[in-house]
Amino acid sequence: MDIGFIGLGNMGAHMARRLIEAGHKVIVYDTRQEAIGDLAAKGAVAARSPKEIADMVETVMASLPTPDIVLKVATGSDGVIEGKKVRRFVDLSTTGSVMAQRIFKELGARNIVQIDAPVSGGVIGAEKGTVAVMASGPRGDVEAVEPALKVIGKFFFIGEKSGAGQTMKLCNNVLSAAGMAATSESILMGVKAGLDPRVMLDVINVSSGRSTATEQKFPQVVVPRKFNQGFTAGLMLKDVNLFLSEAKALGLSSSVIEAVAAIFKLTCDELGPDKDMTQIVQPLEKRAGVEIRAPNG
Repeated sequence: MDIGFIGLGNMGAHMARRLIEAGHKVIVYDTRQEAIGDLAAKGAVAARSPKEIADMVETVMASLPTPDIVLKVATGSDGVIEGKKVRRFVDLSTTGSVMAQRIFKELGARNIVQIDAPVSGGVIGAEKGTVAVMASGPRGDVEAVEPALKVIGKFFFIGEKSGAGQTMKLCNNVLSAAGMAATSESILMGVKAGLDPRVMLDVINVSSGRSTATEQKFPQVVVPRKFNQGFTAGLMLKDVNLFLSEAKALGLSSSVIEAVAAIFKLTCDELGPDKDMTQIVQPLEKRAGVEIRAPNG
């Protein structure tokens, strides 16, 4: 299959590479020339704009950081919407269902089908092809790109309603965010009381409190003080706020997630939105006067 791929960041570069290695012809674009060069060296064809890609292929995928950027790439000047050949726009980003439905409508007016297919599993999952791919859109069009999406990760068809995949992604991401926030406070309390965080994690991970935060993020990223999970605090706050916005529109109360949003906002305000999401622990450590690290190392 000939596939266009826009957005070659931490996630996108790995997903595009996997498509190339699976034998697909991949035409790539990014605002960073070095990112294009890295993929071109692996066999990708370089393009100069989203429109140029959409002039060359029927299927265009995108992995971009924010809803506004996705909207611009999809429907803006020199965007996918102006392409002569494109039939499907597969959005692997996290935009929320409202934006997905807006893009679906605008592209639909030009006979281009929007498929929202956000992914979850982090940079490691993108590298290994183990991310969850949550696709929604007209079934026939989703089935047409399903083989390529299965190269990227584990495929799930969420439904035909535009934005359904985005809703599923937000429901997942707030659990990840909440797990990180709750684990930070839990482990910090134990450390303040004199416990070894490594022992705490060993116990939790064979008990009822385990999560991806206790199984992977804390032992591999936080306790060794690496803070290199590969997903920024600002992007996580964006996802949490999108969830809160959609929950409010549905008339739901989300007091727990509101508290999680406040902790991520604190991290962004004090450290900056570009810091790793695992650095959520640092403003809390500062206030507690202790750090979550292995004793004597």
